Amino acid sequence: MAAPAKTILRRFRHTGVLKELSKVTSLNFARAAHFTYVPDTPPAVYGDTTRMNLVQAINNTLDLTLATDPTAVLFGEDVAFGGVFRCSNELKNKHGGDRVFNSPLSEQGIVAFGIGLAVGGATAIAEIQFADYIFPAFDQITNEAAKFRYRSGNLFDCGKLTIRTPCGAVGHGALYHSQSPEAFFAHIPGIKVVIPRGPYQAKGLLLSCIRDPNPCVFFEPKILYRGAIEEVPTKDYTLPLSQAEVVQEGNDVTLVGWGTQVHVLLEVAKIAQEKLGMSCEVIDLRTILPWDSDTICKSVVKTGRLLVAHEATHTMGFAAEIAATVQSECFLNLESPIERVCGYDTPFPHVFEPFYIPDQWKCLEGIKKLVNY
Repeated sequence: MAAPAKTILRRFRHTGVLKELSKVTSLNFARAAHFTYVPDTPPAVYGDTTRMNLVQAINNTLDLTLATDPTAVLFGEDVAFGGVFRCSNELKNKHGGDRVFNSPLSEQGIVAFGIGLAVGGATAIAEIQFADYIFPAFDQITNEAAKFRYRSGNLFDCGKLTIRTPCGAVGHGALYHSQSPEAFFAHIPGIKVVIPRGPYQAKGLLLSCIRDPNPCVFFEPKILYRGAIEEVPTKDYTLPLSQAEVVQEGNDVTLVGWGTQVHVLLEVAKIAQEKLGMSCEVIDLRTILPWDSDTICKSVVKTGRLLVAHEATHTMGFAAEIAATVQSECFLNLESPIERVCGYDTPFPHVFEPFYIPDQWKCLEGIKKLVNY
């Protein structure tokens, strides 16, 4: 007869098995982060700050919006309970169940409902629980939200709609909880697509999306939810959309990324300086659509070399659009072909995630190709 569970656990404790398993689990989580987070320092003009991770910054932004905009509503799967990542924690208790509420498990319905609210004049903030599951809503975003203003000759619009959704690698998400689908949405005129690199950026960019007169899709890199911690202004502030930021200046190579990848590239720039003597300029694109080609091209004119990196698959990833534009605008300034370091053209793997992601060593090899061409 099988031994009782308590007896088995007691034996495990006695032999130290549980302790060793705990060490292995901790090691796996430690290895999940393929980057070192580089915190931002907010400008002093924004006043008092408090230490927040990305979840807290998102929560603070939503709280601020609900408190200052009486038409604002927040909804999605499990949102009333705080959300699976706790981004809406306590907001129902604070602002009421008629403004923060759960939706049916229907991504198409969530976005369609948001479009109707926005057309009616409400500030609609819809949450899609994972970006991997946003595709059932693709028709509503593409054929309804993005075209509403155009097809009505600007008589009607749903510009007060913002769709939030977590995206990207997380260390253990596998096929259905790791995707980066931003390039799909970059092909849709009429919406804006934004991806922050940390808490300070997230609050300012999300407030800009919520207040922008166009529907926005706001991707949140989920690996940063608790791994990204920095000082964030407590007051209301916005950061400009469609404006890339030069995070680190350099003269030899331009490195472009967004979201989590910016932190990978900052580490790559440091390694390239130490090992290759190359000065790298790192740019955070921030807004995928409409994107800031001027800042990228200005940098490439200076450095003559460009590497673009993202977690999404290589073929038709947004790096291809950047490369095509830079090649057209800066052809005579280029010292070498443009390098793209991206995910492979396969479904996102589970145990092979470390081999799939465009980590610092793959990016460093890309820099070597650029300088040795």
